[in-house]
Amino acid sequence: MSADRTLHEGEFLRLKRRDHWEYVERANARGAVVIVALTPNNEVLLVEQPRFPVQAQVIELPAGLVGDIEGEENEALEVAAARELEEETGYRAARFEYLCAGPPSAGLANEIIAFYRAFDLERIDGGGGDDSEQITPHAVPLAEVEGWLAAREAEGVRIDPKIYAGLYFVMRERR
Repeated sequence: MSADRTLHEGEFLRLKRRDHWEYVERANARGAVVIVALTPNNEVLLVEQPRFPVQAQVIELPAGLVGDIEGEENEALEVAAARELEEETGYRAARFEYLCAGPPSAGLANEIIAFYRAFDLERIDGGGGDDSEQITPHAVPLAEVEGWLAAREAEGVRIDPKIYAGLYFVMRERR
């Protein structure tokens, strides 16, 4: 196997090649976290935002990059999860539990995402992300989330399949 060769480097991404395979890696972060959270009222926290690569609004679990803030390149995954949950949804969790980690698109990128379950949530503000984001937080009753997602998809909104992985973890803990 030959060494990686950089084909292009942008501000946030690198396009690389190894032998016959081209793939992408992040130039500004060392991973990502996805947060599975239920409010005290048994609502699933989701976020909606425009995603330019798919030219559509996308509904996702709260998530974000790890180590993408200057001076915080070595931040712990759980610290990034707490930061992203607060920024995007306006909720603070008393504790986090690691669920699993893996590649979200192994044929495209070398990125690894880690799922965390957030517990004992408290609302601290309205959320909505930072100044560079256009995030709308949603708190959807767990009992209605499947129908809510189906209705949003019928409206043309894209649904990130990682939501269903998060729902699996919530349902597993209830058994």
